Amino acid sequence: MATTSAATFSIGSTVSFGRRGSPLLLTKPSAAGCTSQNSLASFSGLKAATSVNCDSESSFLGKESSATLRGSFTRKAQKPNQSSNHGLQLQASYKVAILGAAGGIGQPLALLIKMSPLVSALNLYDIANVKGVAADLSHCNTPSQVLDFTGASEIGNCLKGVNVVVIPAGVPRKPGGHAGITILPLLSKTKPSVSFTDEEVEQLTVRIQNAGTEVVEAKAGAGSATLSMAYAAARFVESSLRALDGDGDVYECSFVQSDLTDLPFFASRVKLGRKGIEAMIPSDLQGLSEYEEKALEALKPELKASIEKGIAFAQKQPVTA
Repeated sequence: MATTSAATFSIGSTVSFGRRGSPLLLTKPSAAGCTSQNSLASFSGLKAATSVNCDSESSFLGKESSATLRGSFTRKAQKPNQSSNHGLQLQASYKVAILGAAGGIGQPLALLIKMSPLVSALNLYDIANVKGVAADLSHCNTPSQVLDFTGASEIGNCLKGVNVVVIPAGVPRKPGGHAGITILPLLSKTKPSVSFTDEEVEQLTVRIQNAGTEVVEAKAGAGSATLSMAYAAARFVESSLRALDGDGDVYECSFVQSDLTDLPFFASRVKLGRKGIEAMIPSDLQGLSEYEEKALEALKPELKASIEKGIAFAQKQPVTA
């Protein structure tokens, strides 16, 4: 079975920001200029340039969300009576910390977040080997400043004033929570609508449920699905930053406290806003196929056991001031 790593997000308001890192890495944040109405200093897949079209097929957020992001920048950047063909000055303003930045997921995640036009500072933390990651990443020519922090004595400074904290760190363990039958792809909800035979639905469901194991086997013991997990985390970070920035049309899937089912926690699509989750989307669990309804009921006992195990683990942790 695939070994997974935890990915945790913490979103909050800015307090104060303490900087610490190698002088060689202290690059001054700067505004990114755009010369076209359809251009934005953004990350679209692996494209990092001063002017990148956000409608790229490789964008994290897809064409519709990228267009929304570009539109929000355009509205903020343009002054009254300013022609749309004048240059836009986009100011990155959010600070992100990655805890576990030297790991297999942390490194590609750091690169992807470094390419976000919304990020002004990127703090990288790990227990070892993070200084080289920061030095390497500092050569990527985007506005965000990169700082490195190593060991427990520096984690406090790493977290000062950040808006989003991402923890792509973990230890090898058996899959749980988001593995096996607790993964339920709602193929009946695909858009545009696609028709599958019962046999195809079952085959696709099983393959999606075991996608992580498939990657591990394909890598022949050389790692797990680190790149795709980094991509997923970067997409969620970008969505979180857009929500903090006031975008009113941000939706992502998240495993959270929920009343959509009889379980205390559940993974579903949620609307994100400046204060976190603004709304659940109950319609996503309505109108399921018979196969999906049965699979949903079948997964509940295993998911319930994982939830209870997680709650018990959290309650055992010491609380520090």
